[in-house]
Amino acid sequence: MVTRYLGLQKEYYKLDIIVKVVTLLKISAILLVAMLIGLLVVVFLSFALAYALSTIMPPAWAFCILALFYFIVFLIFIAFRKSLLEKPLVRFLTSLLLEK
Repeated sequence: MVTRYLGLQKEYYKLDIIVKVVTLLKISAILLVAMLIGLLVVVFLSFALAYALSTIMPPAWAFCILALFYFIVFLIFIAFRKSLLEKPLVRFLTSLLLEK
């Protein structure tokens, strides 16, 4: 009776780990696709904005202004990376891995 219970517990934990790994892979794939699509949208919108700005200034300056804007966004992201990325990721992973 005890050996059967331990065998069933072992199977349960195996299946639980498999479900959690599959969930993690599924969410990772969805995020990867969403980030790639988002990147394409940002690139095309950046070219559109640079083209629009080139009507009032030289095209090189328009691209430099956009590069400066993205650099400032990058610095803000680096400054707030713990609250924007690390803490939500840790919360998500702990909730996924520790749920019963």
